[in-house]
Order: sequence, then structure tokens, then C-alpha cells
Amino acid sequence: MGYPRKLTRRFQAFDNFAISFTIINILSGIFSSFGFGMNAGGPRILVFGWIGVCVMVLCIGAAMAEVASAYPTSGALYFSAGKLAKRHKGAWSWYTGWLNFVGQIGGTAATGYAAATFIQALIALQWSSYTPTAHQTVLITALIIVVQGLANTYTVQLVAVLNRISVWWLLIGLVVIVSTLIVMPADHQSASFVTHFVNNTGFTNGLYGGMLGLLVTSWTFTGFDGSFHMSEETVRATVNAPRGIIRSIGYSAITGLVLMLALVYSIGDYDKVASSSAPPVQILIDGLGMGWAKAMLLVVIGAMLFCGLANLTSNTRQIFAFSRDGAMPGSRLWHSVSPRTRTPVKAVWLAVACSLVLIVPGWWSHTAFTAIVSVNVVGLFLAYAVPVFLRLRLGEEFRPGPWNLGRWSRPVGWLAVIWILLSSILFMLPQASPITVDTFNYAPIALAVVLIVATAWWFATARRRFQGPVSYGRPDEVAAMDLI
Repeated sequence: MGYPRKLTRRFQAFDNFAISFTIINILSGIFSSFGFGMNAGGPRILVFGWIGVCVMVLCIGAAMAEVASAYPTSGALYFSAGKLAKRHKGAWSWYTGWLNFVGQIGGTAATGYAAATFIQALIALQWSSYTPTAHQTVLITALIIVVQGLANTYTVQLVAVLNRISVWWLLIGLVVIVSTLIVMPADHQSASFVTHFVNNTGFTNGLYGGMLGLLVTSWTFTGFDGSFHMSEETVRATVNAPRGIIRSIGYSAITGLVLMLALVYSIGDYDKVASSSAPPVQILIDGLGMGWAKAMLLVVIGAMLFCGLANLTSNTRQIFAFSRDGAMPGSRLWHSVSPRTRTPVKAVWLAVACSLVLIVPGWWSHTAFTAIVSVNVVGLFLAYAVPVFLRLRLGEEFRPGPWNLGRWSRPVGWLAVIWILLSSILFMLPQASPITVDTFNYAPIALAVVLIVATAWWFATARRRFQGPVSYGRPDEVAAMDLI
């Protein structure tokens, strides 16, 4: 790929799969967004919407995996965009990289914030006198992100071990939660309940309300580019990185459907659960009792913490690669590697610092925080679409890697791009009515700010110094530069 090797290849195939599986994190994603789905489509959209969107996400993953096999680098999306573009390579690479960077920073901040929220929910269940505040949520979030930064500082082996643990935590936790929801509740909904439709969004158009409910699945399935970003630390990356992407999506789709069905059929009083502050927690309390609900909540919080750790790891590798090509202020600093730990420690703490900056508005307003991190999903999926679109536009000139889709490449790729565009529009439309300061969807504003800043920066200075991915020389020259 034209770079001297600085990072150690200690990620096996399972480790590469584990990081994306942990970032997708069905426990975190479903428990965070289940309440929204109950009001935007109800069981019909939660279950059948999950299945349909998972198929589309699998198309996105397969198209990305094909690109990952051809360009297995930490730069991942922005690197491949620069290589696949016929013209304006620097611009394609620049915008893809910044969408990816902002999306991942927002993801780290949002995951930490969600974990802090659920931690306080658990504390409130244990001690009824405890009242969560915005200040406490921000402080707990900051502590979580700093601890995750420390974990990422000390060798890639530690992160790999934690990611392996996270997979089993997720799977065993899933089995425990689903089993208890099947066995312990006195009553379950009838089989036909899965077709029940609810539209509590405030919009009179049921179709529109149901389409908004599809976002539950899209919210959950972000971050599988983590396997792509860890390519330079993965053995046999041209095969194991694409397999990591596909397996993480496939296993998450199946296990997520099982969890979704268990929650849906365990709903008691629908209106009571849907109007509660945390509907999945209310389902656990109603069906399992307070003691078991607290235990299950611990499992979910652990999953969220693992998710944030893996997200920060992926974010760090993107910063490392983007800086290596001179696309960030202070690039020389951020792409340096610690000689002791063989990890990009400075990039880790840049990611931590940026995430901490994003959570600061939450000190005054939850709405302000949501406005900033709302670009997370839209930014990431648009960054996913760019290299896939450029690969399609390249046609037969594209040179696939060992893992490829063959004759299915173009139809799968176009399905992926079309779905990303449609789902991105959904993410930017109003999601509740009446539209007020608190219910307004700030995602398009946040995305516009990112694009305006990136564009101004590009035309001011970047276009003269950034021409896309940098090559350090011929393969033999680059091999001589390897530090390990």
C-alpha cells in the first residue's frame, strides 16, 4: 500500500471480527433505541424492519469488504476513496476522511453518554433518593472515555484481549437476558402481536411513522468499518478484514433478532412501557422483578463500555492513518507510534480529547449534546458510501483483492449506495411532531456545519498540500523503512 509498517500484526481473524461485533453491539444499540421503535411503528417495524434493514446493511458490509480486501490499510475508507477516484483524488479522500473522523468521534461520545445514562438508571433503581442530573451524566461520561483511553494506551494486545472478552460478554449476556425473558414473565404476548403497528410520532401518516422506525436498526449497525481500520494490525488482512466485516454484521443480525423478539413478546402494558423513560428497563422490571432487572442492566452497561472501547480503538487508527497522509493539523504528532507499546498513543488521546469536547454541551442541555453527536450515523454511512460508489464508477478497472463478490459486485454495490442515501435522508427528517426546540432533528444542521468547515478548510489551504494517500516509495524502499 506504499507505507512503512509501524503497527504490530497481533490481531488474529477472531480479534478483527471482535472489534466490529463489539462496536455494532446489539445490546447497546437495541436497548438505547428500542423505545423510539415502540412509538415509531411498534412491533411490526421493530421485528420486520430489523430483518429488512439487516439485509441492506449486509449489502453495505459486503461492498465495503470487497474494497477492504483490495486496500487493507488503517486509512480504510478515505484511503480507498483516494485510490479509487479517477479525478480529484485529494478532494474525495479529504471529505471521506473527515466524515469518517467526525462520525467516529461522535460515536465514542454518544456511546459513553449512553453508558453513563444507564449507569445512573441502575443507581436510581438501587437508591430511590438518587436523582440523575446533566452535570453528573457529563462527568461520568468523561470518566468512562478517559479510562477507555488508558486501556487503548497500553499495547494492542490488551485491546485484543478485551475485545475477545467483549464477544463472550455479549453472547453470554444475550443468552441470559433472552432466557430469563422467556422463562420468568408470567405472561407473554400472543404470536400475532408481532404484526401490531403503533404510530405515536405525532405525524398522522402511518407510513412515515413506520419508516422512521427503521432507524432503530440503522442506529445499531454502525462501526463495522472497525475491521477495515484494524487491517494493518491483522494477520492475512486481505482475507480476515473483509471476513470480520461480514461475520460481525451477520452474527449481529441473527442475535439481534432473537433479542428483539424476546423484548417484544415480553411487553406487558404497551402504553405504560412506551411512555417510560427507558422502555427496555421497564420491560425487565415488569417481567423479571427489580432484582433481576438490575442484574440484566449490569450486563447491558458492560456491553456499552466494551462498545465504547472498541469504537475508540477504531477511531484512533483512522486518526493515525489520516495524519500519516498529512490531512490533520499537527499530523506529525498524531501519526507517531510509541516505541514501548507500538501503538499510536498520541492519536488515542486526541480522540479522547475530541470526544470530551463533544460532551461539554451536555453540561447545559441534553438537546445540545444530541444535536452535536447526531452527525455520528449520517457521517459514518456517507463515508461508507463514497468508496463503494467510486469502486462502481471505476467499473472493470477495479482490481479486486482475494475476497470479492465476483459478478454480484455491481448489484450489491448499487443496493448499498441507494440504501445509504435513503436512510441518510430518513435520519435528517423530523422524527417527532409537533416540532419544537427539544424535538427538532439537528442532524442536517450538524452535517452541514461539518461539510461547511471541511469545504472552507479545503479551499483555504488543504487542496494545496493534501493530494490524497501518500506513497513512501517503491515496495523495496518501503520495506527498508519498516521499524519492526
